[in-house]
Amino acid sequence: MPVTQVSLSAGTADVEYDRTGTGPGLVLVHGTGATREQWLPLTEAVADRFTVVAPDYSGSGGTTDHGGPLTLADLADEVLAAADHAGLDRFHLVGHSLGAAIATHLAAHRPERVRSLVLHAGWAHTDTRLRAEFTYWLDLLRADAEHGTANFARMLPLMAFGPRYWERTDTAANEELVRALATTPAPGIARQTEVDLSVDLRPLLGRVAAPTLVLASAHDRIMSAEQQQALLAGIPHTRYAEIDAGHGAPAEDPAGFAALVSRFLDERRAAEAETEAAAAARA
Repeated sequence: MPVTQVSLSAGTADVEYDRTGTGPGLVLVHGTGATREQWLPLTEAVADRFTVVAPDYSGSGGTTDHGGPLTLADLADEVLAAADHAGLDRFHLVGHSLGAAIATHLAAHRPERVRSLVLHAGWAHTDTRLRAEFTYWLDLLRADAEHGTANFARMLPLMAFGPRYWERTDTAANEELVRALATTPAPGIARQTEVDLSVDLRPLLGRVAAPTLVLASAHDRIMSAEQQQALLAGIPHTRYAEIDAGHGAPAEDPAGFAALVSRFLDERRAAEAETEAAAAARA
């Protein structure tokens, strides 16, 4: 896989990413504890018309770094470095959870690079409720590391999935999922969760120039409706959509998630093509 090196606040990172497809650039940013593999269903849905770049940021997958603390700016720099290395000048940008926070930070600081923005399960700032959530995650991760338990993995389906998952699963299948999750945590998930604790995008929201889709999950047990409203109120050019799933919608309903996101991307692609054609006709 392609790898690019980028300077971070505490050292350097070798960022690994996938590059797939052809057409306008599309950069995908995964969530806490995940990897670029979470985007495979969406990539398959759009690679015939977009050049898709999906990086692992520090703490996940094939990316390696200094091993120390991370910042939201560090992770945004890694994502931009992957886009640069892949040859993308301007690109559409999609982020899930922490990936949505990273994408918002990038779109605010480099508005000239971002054609459109999709924020799924994003948030404006880590308030008291979210601080309690992320601190609980860290407590579970530390206890698991110390005692060899799988409490964080057991919590994940409860936290991430909505009613449709529980309607179609049974105890044996859920236990199998918990066992799988316990063997595949991102090595830097605690470091990424520390970044979750630091998020405060409120001063940056007004600087996002790209047309933005705020995509919420109807059964999200982490990100509140108030957080989605804050994104809608703070970012100038937004629209809202909702998926009938939990926080982990890309895994719970990959086809439905891909359909919603690709529909927005196709609309933006068509709008840009129409604008360019009108400009060429006037010239």
